[in-house]
Amino acid sequence: MHSCSPYTLFLPSSIVTIGAFDGVHLGHQALIRKVVERAKTFGIPAVVYTFDPPPRCYFQKVPMLTPPDEKLKRLKHLKVDYAILARFDEAYLSRSAESFIEELQMLNPVEIWVGRDFRFGRNRAGGLDELSAVFNVKTIDPICCNCGETISSTRIRSLIAAGRLEEARELLGNMKD
Repeated sequence: MHSCSPYTLFLPSSIVTIGAFDGVHLGHQALIRKVVERAKTFGIPAVVYTFDPPPRCYFQKVPMLTPPDEKLKRLKHLKVDYAILARFDEAYLSRSAESFIEELQMLNPVEIWVGRDFRFGRNRAGGLDELSAVFNVKTIDPICCNCGETISSTRIRSLIAAGRLEEARELLGNMKD
């Protein structure tokens, strides 16, 4: 797997997923596996576009579940070809939605996979409509655990805060080689 900064990767085609992916938990893993599978079907690279720190950590000062090096290790384990790790800071926040779309165009995505609530650009100006106007956008329904609850980084943080570490570990999934 190659790790890149924004605006440094040009690809003739790709399948891309974009998100915070804090924890690279079982829900994230299901999405990333789908992207890797789709990329193999097309014979093109699978790209994960993610952020350091995750936006929720930046804005709400919540604890990060996985530092960047651990996140990249987990992405490599999932057989991602490229990981773009964007520095999420004041400069990044000032970027327009159009600027983000221009950056994604350098990857020539055949498909872009995001969550249904995906927003981007200054003041969260862009969303699924703007992205779909330029790209073939796919969404995935939230992934639930065996008890029917949605797997999310927020839920995992809550479990950790409540001392329910084993449940949190189960939702994060085992990424041993």
